[in-house]
Amino acid sequence: MTGEYSRPPQDRPSPMSARRASEDHGIDLGNTISRRIEDLAAASSEAGRLTRIYLTQSHRDAVAIITRWMREAGMEVRLDAAGTVVGRYPGSAPGVPTMLLGSHIDTVRDAGRYDGNLGVIIAIAVVARLKDAGTRLPFAIEVLAFGDEEGVRFASTLGGSRATAGIFNPQILDERDADGVTRGEALRAFGCDPAQIPDAARDPANTLGYVEVHIEQGPVLEAESLPLAIVTAINGASRGSVTVVGQSGHAGTVPMNMRKDALLASAEMALAIEQRARQEPDLVATVGRLEITNAATNTVPGAVTFTLDVRSPSDSRRKAAVADIENRIAAIAAQRSVSARVAMTYDAPAAASDRDLSEALAASVEACGLPVRHMPSGAGHDAMSFRGRIPFTMLFVRCLRGISHHPDEFASAEDIDKAARVLEYFLLTYQQTKT
Repeated sequence: MTGEYSRPPQDRPSPMSARRASEDHGIDLGNTISRRIEDLAAASSEAGRLTRIYLTQSHRDAVAIITRWMREAGMEVRLDAAGTVVGRYPGSAPGVPTMLLGSHIDTVRDAGRYDGNLGVIIAIAVVARLKDAGTRLPFAIEVLAFGDEEGVRFASTLGGSRATAGIFNPQILDERDADGVTRGEALRAFGCDPAQIPDAARDPANTLGYVEVHIEQGPVLEAESLPLAIVTAINGASRGSVTVVGQSGHAGTVPMNMRKDALLASAEMALAIEQRARQEPDLVATVGRLEITNAATNTVPGAVTFTLDVRSPSDSRRKAAVADIENRIAAIAAQRSVSARVAMTYDAPAAASDRDLSEALAASVEACGLPVRHMPSGAGHDAMSFRGRIPFTMLFVRCLRGISHHPDEFASAEDIDKAARVLEYFLLTYQQTKT
């Protein structure tokens, strides 16, 4: 808010002054952000561990904390109709376009502190730096704290970011949680008006893009001793199940050469799935759950169902891999005299990062003296809601042993500080790269 500024906004900084601005704080900014991550973890519905579910009291508590920090950073703050906290830092003139920053503040049960929360807090801290320097940019900044990324309470997810992107499906307002409360009822109890959700949509013509800082949630950066990476795409995903039916039999009386063992056939299929995924970079395939019908120590398994999850930043390569896997499953079933039925029930397209935003982010990484690494995201994020609507990119931050969705989740203050410097430099120089 304008009245809170101690000195008038200054002219647009040069790239050199932007670099100096991003280097003058040692790791103090990283330490400040790390402390705030710990402070925000106090907003939890369970003592001794972090659980913050969408539209609950702990979510409300987090909204209050985030709102206070946004106001201290010079932002005008509101809660939109989908439960997203929106902090706006005006630009240098009325009517300038807007750059969106942020992530989510909801969590899984017994969660880590950094997933989502880092992206919100780091954006607030960088805006506070602009406010303290009296700097206005040739675009406004909106920091978004979404509340529905994890999908713990309701069947669908990404409600907040989908509303911002203009693709919210009003039918999900009738979804019920485990207690029978609908999403619409929960929103109204939270102080939101579901009828106003269409007003949350951003105008693509006046929105420069969306930038999300997030922990990697994987082990690659740590293995390569790198602090940051630019995300090339959020992987598309195909999910389903495979049901294998053979013939149950007595473990002591059915000869090995006469068995129709559904478990061994499933095991061979799982290995074939792994082998196919290893044939090309960035393709991953997972058998995450396996269920044996009427399992017993002394019984040859007659029926098995297992899950299949295939992901890739390329939709064409993902679909080709799924077709190959289905063919290999059929061949193994024939060889082992069992039947196999593949049912793929979920298909989400890949969401590619915007080239211009990603190049500007990579240039900022390089300008801050850090190595540039590009990689896809295997996990979903709020950023994927903007696919085909608003340009987006993401910056990954190294996390300890790749652990996420767990209390041991951790990113160092040093790496967080590097990410903050990169984001700050990106904001200070972005429009110069476009004009």
